[in-house]
Amino acid sequence: MNSVASIVSSPHIRHRVTDFVRRASTEITPHDEKVAPALAEALPPGATVYVAHTPKATLEDVVRVSLKVQSLGLRASPHIVARRLPSEDALRDALAELRSAGVEQVLVIAGDREAPLGPFAHSLDVIDSGVIDDSGMRNIGVAGHPEGHKVVEPERLWEALHHKQAFGQRTGISVHIVTQFGFDPEAICDWVRLLSQKGISRPVHVGIAGPTSLMKLLRFAMQCGVGASLQSAAKNMRAVGNLARMATTPEEMIPALVRSSCDSDFAQIAQPHFFTFGGALATAQWIRAVSNGAFELRPDGKLELNV
Repeated sequence: MNSVASIVSSPHIRHRVTDFVRRASTEITPHDEKVAPALAEALPPGATVYVAHTPKATLEDVVRVSLKVQSLGLRASPHIVARRLPSEDALRDALAELRSAGVEQVLVIAGDREAPLGPFAHSLDVIDSGVIDDSGMRNIGVAGHPEGHKVVEPERLWEALHHKQAFGQRTGISVHIVTQFGFDPEAICDWVRLLSQKGISRPVHVGIAGPTSLMKLLRFAMQCGVGASLQSAAKNMRAVGNLARMATTPEEMIPALVRSSCDSDFAQIAQPHFFTFGGALATAQWIRAVSNGAFELRPDGKLELNV
């Protein structure tokens, strides 16, 4: 048996896969509000569900759906999108309502709206305003970009992570990094190694694309600026063979990340975060199946569900 087959057939690795996925978070949008009860049945109890602030949604929509998620026994983590916040007072009121319902975590990001709706243009504007720490939130997620950002220079991204880490150290609020979804486990591991080298010690929740069609995945990747090689394939489908070396499915990404996290260099990889691309329930069912051990690890290193 070759070394790869030996690794992936190890009961230890299988246990680590189930443990890793049991800690997973996922996401819904306000448009998915009607599937929230089914989501609660599919996900492990207490699973974290991020509530995305999509372009057509309001802050009130995000709060309403977050309260519903929380009431169903899940752990809501609403997006606080700086450029979509109408005012500081609106943010304070939203956070107060969330905290009164037991919500303890938010994800603070800048957003891609060209012109800010209110006074906040960047995630650091929200963090530095004092509104988050005044609210009593205990945990915040911040963005990480292992494959770079389509408009922000790398050095600015590192400076922002240092600033956000210092915010957590100053306030006592727990800060974790949620990465953009990607398809290259080696690139993710290289970036995690850089975190350590640059003095960033926050746990990493690795963004992973949930089960979805390749065409939909390519479309979202183009919109989000993920991976130059994947963008090239999306523009020229004749080059789609180049995708063979990438982990474009969770069945490929999860085992690869678990094997890497066995290395002490990558201990910051804490858990996966699944992007759902409109398939929130399908992703939740995938998480449930893997959490329950309903899968096999193939000799090629991929995970295969028992369905």
